[in-house]
Amino acid sequence: MKLIITKDSIEGGTKAFELIKDAMANGAKTLGLATGSTPLAMYDAMCKSSLDFSEMISINLDEYYGIDPTNAQSYHYFMQKHLFDKKPFKHSYVPNGLAKDIDQEVDRYNQIIAQNPIDLQILGIGQNGHIAFNEPGTPFNSLTHKVDLTESTIKANSRFFKDESEVPHQAICMGIKSIMHSKKIVLMAFGKEKQDAIKALVEGPITEQVPASILQDHPDVTVICDEAASAKLDPKFKN
Repeated sequence: MKLIITKDSIEGGTKAFELIKDAMANGAKTLGLATGSTPLAMYDAMCKSSLDFSEMISINLDEYYGIDPTNAQSYHYFMQKHLFDKKPFKHSYVPNGLAKDIDQEVDRYNQIIAQNPIDLQILGIGQNGHIAFNEPGTPFNSLTHKVDLTESTIKANSRFFKDESEVPHQAICMGIKSIMHSKKIVLMAFGKEKQDAIKALVEGPITEQVPASILQDHPDVTVICDEAASAKLDPKFKN
């Protein structure tokens, strides 16, 4: 596991973009993408770049279940606004949050991932150590699945909605096993509220109670975090 400490999220996003650029130069064709505030600086760097993504495939980690893709809080809308409208991909896959048959949608998404092996996966991390919507207790061998969001995740995401009652309580999410199949993983974390999660990810035991801890077993992981998020790390991990 490689650790890159930056002064802030802007520098961190730039570093993540550079890793995407390098991966594409080395033949990467499929990117696994994430939503939320963490990757915004990275997407901004992608949009301002001269890189052409028109032959690339993107596969998003998750989507709220029961929310229309035109809803401003849907992850489909987020990706269009922050990336795809400016830098279109050959194919951009996001789970269908309005699927009538959830099991069928889960199977469809698993097939998409199997048919398009992810060369580089972008991740954030929750305060409780979750990656995507894989909450503590999610089996490490999980594939795409429907999840019931925890109270802490609902509360954390409420800042994007007018009221906490509007936050969906379920989502469709790429599983941990699927994430681990990615050839390269880049995880970003910024802010002091991520200190405990980063410490558990880097130093703690591998446990399903901290889903991100399984990344210790991946052969090619880069963790990009700012000084605030890395503040609790043992100094030996910063060298």
